Amino acid sequence: MIEEELKELIHTIQRRGCEWQTMEVKSAHRGCPEKLYNTISAFSNQDNGGIMIFGLDEKAHFAKVGVYDAQALQKKVMEYCEQMSPVVRPVFTVYDEDDKVFVSAEIPPLDISERPCFRAGMGRIKGSYIRVGEADKPMTEYEIYSYEAFRKKQRDDIRPADGASLNALNKDALDVYLALMRRERPNLARTTEEQQYELNGIIREGQVTMSALLLFGLYPQAFYSRLNISATCNPGKTKGDTDTAGNRFTDTKRIEGTIPEMLEKALDFVRSNMRQTTRIDSRTGKRTDMPQYPMNAVREAILNALVHRDYSIHTETRPIQLDMYEDRLEIINPGGLYGRLTVDQLGHTQPDTRNPVLITAMETLGKTENRYSGIPTMRLAMAESSLPVPVFKNTTSEFKVVLYHEPKAENPAAANTRERLLAFCSIPRTRAEIIAHLNIESGQYALRRYLDPLIQSGDINLTIPDKPKSRNQKYFSSAH
Repeated sequence: MIEEELKELIHTIQRRGCEWQTMEVKSAHRGCPEKLYNTISAFSNQDNGGIMIFGLDEKAHFAKVGVYDAQALQKKVMEYCEQMSPVVRPVFTVYDEDDKVFVSAEIPPLDISERPCFRAGMGRIKGSYIRVGEADKPMTEYEIYSYEAFRKKQRDDIRPADGASLNALNKDALDVYLALMRRERPNLARTTEEQQYELNGIIREGQVTMSALLLFGLYPQAFYSRLNISATCNPGKTKGDTDTAGNRFTDTKRIEGTIPEMLEKALDFVRSNMRQTTRIDSRTGKRTDMPQYPMNAVREAILNALVHRDYSIHTETRPIQLDMYEDRLEIINPGGLYGRLTVDQLGHTQPDTRNPVLITAMETLGKTENRYSGIPTMRLAMAESSLPVPVFKNTTSEFKVVLYHEPKAENPAAANTRERLLAFCSIPRTRAEIIAHLNIESGQYALRRYLDPLIQSGDINLTIPDKPKSRNQKYFSSAH
């Protein structure tokens, strides 16, 4: 950043009176702060990186105190960064005001294939941190594993299933699948049955794989009791709400079986628990009865959860959650988005694949297209039913899809701002141009409130969809 940007950033910190996800403040008035490793690790392990500001005293309401020695401070911070694995290369900016000197250190994000960044002397397990709000928290074993699984291309969907043999599989269903594979792949047809088992992920290291059980098992939950769907219909808008009779839920079911069976049973659960709604066309006055949720959107959400969830040993005790509430449907699967994929990219770019054997098999069986059309299908189905766009929420440990069955009342001013932004983006615009156009005090809030929802709905596109955080990124409306 340039000095003027650092000056403005200091002003923003003082105005807000707090640190945040990408901002850490240190006094450094009497010397270099200790224990910078945690923050350096946490910033390196998040997509946006982070900035450390030296010369403000948090305990004195972020008063300007300056640093003890800008040159010595930068050298000391570099020493901390060089003790990280991988080594971190910060970018420094120095700004002086009223005989006080302030220093910023921008910590760049590591590529996901290099994470986690950790203090080499502490080791990966004890030295890896993640940013939560304004705090640096030790990474959990699973958070560390999720990065390593991507880097090492871990194939959890075809890991051997302890204790399972071919007798645990439905031989007829398996034969149908292999016949389809042989028909589509002539080279496969020239191999032996034993080789076909190996090449198609049915057998690995002499044992039946998890994918084989989940696709063709007679009873997969005999080996993985929690790889199921926990479906609940709640009477209110939050868990724990009760109906007039005091019931905490109106229906609940443990859905088991193979992935194709669980998909159909989950759809039946939604159908049986959702109501018909009556909608009146404001122009014609015509009444139309419609289901609360378009079933093709529901199907895609459940299917995505089943085939894209994490099937590692860290999550095999966690079922998929399907929760119906008074105003919405939520589907939560263990494991966040895989690899470099971000929520902004959903439906716009080809993602990395966590479970390729499962997905290929489901495509062959005609259960999915495997053309990355699931998210666009959900968005289109909701739009055609005049319902809000699906909401996607992602963390390292889980991914959530939320479908609302009634349009939310929109503030007229917010609707006007959205339309103005769409018109403004008729030519590609940068984040800075959009923030200036919206003229809202908090630039980050402006982007979250107005730009991000339009990206999710597909109304605004990215000029560089494969690199959503690129400094050269611009945004343009779909009509462009």
